[in-house]
Amino acid sequence: MSRPPIDHRGPEFAELGQRILTGMKYVFRASEHVFVYPASGSGAWEAALVNTLSPGDRVVRYDNGHFIGTWGSVAGAVGLDVDVLPSDWRKPVDPAALEEHLVADEGHEIKAVLLVHNETSTGVMSDIPGVRAAIDRADHPALLMVDAVSSLCAMELLHHEWGIDVTISGSQKGLMLPPGLSFAAVSAKALAAHGNAGLPRSYWDWSAMLTSNEAGFFPYTPATNLLYGLDESLAMLKEEGLVNTLRRHAHLARATRAAVVAWGLENFCLEPSGFSSAQTTVKMPDGTDADALRKIILERFDMSLGSGLGKLKGGVFRIGHLGDINELTVAGTLCG
Repeated sequence: MSRPPIDHRGPEFAELGQRILTGMKYVFRASEHVFVYPASGSGAWEAALVNTLSPGDRVVRYDNGHFIGTWGSVAGAVGLDVDVLPSDWRKPVDPAALEEHLVADEGHEIKAVLLVHNETSTGVMSDIPGVRAAIDRADHPALLMVDAVSSLCAMELLHHEWGIDVTISGSQKGLMLPPGLSFAAVSAKALAAHGNAGLPRSYWDWSAMLTSNEAGFFPYTPATNLLYGLDESLAMLKEEGLVNTLRRHAHLARATRAAVVAWGLENFCLEPSGFSSAQTTVKMPDGTDADALRKIILERFDMSLGSGLGKLKGGVFRIGHLGDINELTVAGTLCG
């Protein structure tokens, strides 16, 4: 990433752009297009909404973590009405609750379902195929939009096979890069919805992106140096093999959860079906302060653990085990 930027309208960049767009389809397991933005994952949240929906459309989300709540706030800010399904933050979401909600929507006013694959605040993974099946059983045309910011390249994610319409992610997790790039893999159904979407958009517009991307370019000044890094990350993932990458993450996650139990603490996720391979959220005993523990660990061992977010602040800490990481680095974290 320290290489000098090249002309982002020249032939060398076109080769880079086309290579990256092809590589992103590989990691998303996407058959249609993947958009790349110089933005954080929050930008991809907004892009997914404004490119497919219209003012006053209804969307539905679960209340199962901090980040899905934030995405829901973005939806409200751009002019959408948001339905919220209650959910236990310590368990995967219940597809049956969504199915019931969609069946009740006889007029098909709900246009999209918003879901986080791996809720980074809780360390709980949700069953995307199960949610897709619930939408299908309800015979409902709503788009399925999935946040895969912390699951892409760390946990199995099959955008096309699972019937996801928009899957968004970011550069700073499984892709092993600094923050600054975000992505949106889309289905043919999402692209069709784009043609009728009425929400205002300019910077995020897919139409301009599709035209430029055909030749390997972007309709804006790209983050060239981050794209250099992304090109290398994709090469590393292909060399390791995505199946092996996912096995490595699952192995390190199991070790981390075992350590939590050995410490006499509690994994925040209560159900094995929801265990995350990307990170582990640890529940502290009642009456203790997770942030005080984090401060001691940072000062004594120069090790930064993730804080609790939203209503979990002070009650949990989070251990990340994704990206360019191996047994020794995880053991160093777990052993101090």
